[in-house]
Amino acid sequence: MSYMYLAYLGMLLQICFIYLEQQKKYVPAVIQKGAASLVFVLIGFLGLSVATIPTFAKVVVAGLIFGLIGDVCLNLRFVLEKAGKKIFLGGILAFLIGHILYLVALIPLAAKVWVWLLSGVLVAAALLYWILTSVEAEKAFKIFGVVYIGAVVLMTAISVGVFRTRGTSGSLLYMIGAILFTASDIILIFNTFTKDGKAWMRPTNLILYYLGQLLIALSIQTM
Repeated sequence: MSYMYLAYLGMLLQICFIYLEQQKKYVPAVIQKGAASLVFVLIGFLGLSVATIPTFAKVVVAGLIFGLIGDVCLNLRFVLEKAGKKIFLGGILAFLIGHILYLVALIPLAAKVWVWLLSGVLVAAALLYWILTSVEAEKAFKIFGVVYIGAVVLMTAISVGVFRTRGTSGSLLYMIGAILFTASDIILIFNTFTKDGKAWMRPTNLILYYLGQLLIALSIQTM
């Protein structure tokens, strides 16, 4: 089963969440965001029973759960403003753990994995140089950002390697999802930590992110 009906439901919930956040209705927005994120976790759990690679699927589902936690934290900071920075960093930590789990799941599936790891390191270094010379943020945010972006780009590079190795529909879905995730995070950084943030950046960041998580969740069935 593709569970596409759940994916459509998740996108509808995500769009409703974006609308609520734009209206600055932060409490219902957190609830709506949690519901939307629960959908991609549910797709992952349902996919376990038909997963082509059970070990991969289980680790990815664990990563999706940390994505749910990160989602809630990143929006809870608008509700609990006094603890906003700590909650934000907690959310980034949850996403980082999720990306590490994604890496653990992917690495055994890629041929010549060292090539893709090296490619990821080089791309991450260039991207981080660009970001760090463009954003203004506290030291803690920069440290978290370096580690986090490094993990995201490595995960994306390995996903390309897995697609080149396996060539399955699931590996294609995963690769596209990882690329969307990376694009989403870059937009998030520039929207949050620079003076050049635009109105379109926040909804674009949220849509790309959610599509990325959905594709990663759907990929486990046909990896």
